[in-house]
Amino acid sequence: MKSLEHVAEKMGVNIDGPHEFMDFKIIKCNANSMDLFENERFDTVLCNAMVEHDKFFWKTISEIKRVTKTGGMIVIGSPGYTNYKFEKVKSYLKRCPVIKGLNSHKYFNFLFNSTITFQIHAAPGDYYRFSPQAFKEVLLDGLDDVELRVIMLPPRIIGLGFKSNDALR
Repeated sequence: MKSLEHVAEKMGVNIDGPHEFMDFKIIKCNANSMDLFENERFDTVLCNAMVEHDKFFWKTISEIKRVTKTGGMIVIGSPGYTNYKFEKVKSYLKRCPVIKGLNSHKYFNFLFNSTITFQIHAAPGDYYRFSPQAFKEVLLDGLDDVELRVIMLPPRIIGLGFKSNDALR
């Protein structure tokens, strides 16, 4: 990424490290307990496509907030679920007399009571999907200037926020 070209230090953590990836140093570490890093160590923390695989994701989120400097940016990405604009068609179809009967039929009601999500992957070890609300109120809780983007189909949610003085640590 062009925005990372001039970053002085790039490191990651992985439970099966250590590794080198391009110009990133990957350290062997469980993100649930990043005791090897002092409080407020990093300007930016990126956690992408990991929290859905973390049985104890709330521990990792707490650690991410702890190791991020006050004013620092936290970015989290994960497969999720959301309502797409085209899903408004479902509400129209539910009112349509011809389709209305299908809504209560055991073989068709799933069409009206489900949403698209990313398939289970790397199982075992794929535990969670998060809604935009969960991103705002759980993963990024306590951060300032929170922004969310839902991209792709099935959805991936990317959220970011900035650690304030009163963010949970």
